[in-house]
Amino acid sequence: MHSLILYCRAGFEGECAAEIQEQAAALGVTGYCRAATGSAYVEFNPYEGQAADLLQRLPFSGLIFARQMFAAQRVDDLPLTDRIGPLLAALGPVTVGEVWVETADTNEAKELQVLCRKLATPLTAELQRRGWLHAADRTLPRLHVLFLDSSTAWIGLSDPANSAPWYMGIPRLKFPAAAPSRSTLKLEEALLTFLTAAEREQRLQPAMRAVDLGAAPGGWTWQLVQRHLRVVAVDNGPLDARLMDSGLVEHRREDGFRYRPARAVDWMVCDMVEQPARIARLVADWLAQGWCRECIFNLKLPMKKRYQEVQHCAALIEARLSAAGLRYSLRFRQLYHDREEVTGYLRALS
Repeated sequence: MHSLILYCRAGFEGECAAEIQEQAAALGVTGYCRAATGSAYVEFNPYEGQAADLLQRLPFSGLIFARQMFAAQRVDDLPLTDRIGPLLAALGPVTVGEVWVETADTNEAKELQVLCRKLATPLTAELQRRGWLHAADRTLPRLHVLFLDSSTAWIGLSDPANSAPWYMGIPRLKFPAAAPSRSTLKLEEALLTFLTAAEREQRLQPAMRAVDLGAAPGGWTWQLVQRHLRVVAVDNGPLDARLMDSGLVEHRREDGFRYRPARAVDWMVCDMVEQPARIARLVADWLAQGWCRECIFNLKLPMKKRYQEVQHCAALIEARLSAAGLRYSLRFRQLYHDREEVTGYLRALS
């Protein structure tokens, strides 16, 4: 397996490719990418065939634009009468804990999902027959088969501890009927992505206090209220009336850039439509001034130089917090429920 496959949002293949080349080079691994616009995946080929090694050394959690990552090799000219035999011959003897037969997240690839579902059961059965599948042990490598068309696929392995835990890298979240807007799914996905289950239980406890900047109509506030946090929702626009019925929300009709909390809160969240650099300075100030301990925020990216814009915003945050002498953790990820944006997670460290 000489290639590293990374799923991404269609249209962001260039950003994903630039990022993986930069991150790999920082680990001493050089290579080249193939990334067709609109394909929703990137193929990174190390010059010295170090894909499996890179899979272990490169932290998936540190990538921004990748939804999934696995080492693989391409299999062409699969016969329509027997795709499983050639795929497993290319893979060779292996021990895995899970099997995912997938497509890229594009409209064109949706037609292949019927094929994926049809092949998943017999492929799983054949792996069990050969003794290669130990489904009770999810610490074992995960097997991925990515179909590009009916006779072409990538087959490879991911590390469950260093990859996305979701099929196709997509969390299947259901839009809550009571939520004021679909943007609520962005915050739900962010909490699932940036915090473990134990961290969510510890750091999102009932009666904790939060501020939602640019809250209207209340999609992000709704997520916090569901976890029984007390929320100051800051926006000149109206909030969904049902949020006010919870007794946990105070609506402040103010400019989110001018609002200052009377005392420090546990969380600040922000989904305002504004220039990314201005949002970056805002969240850095909130942490530097001690107004919050953790924050989740969105950066609305420009049409060009999107990866560079995220790097610029990260540098602005780093400069502000370093000047304040603070230790912090900062991560970015383009979530499935994001569009032309990325979500950031910033936390002060003790």
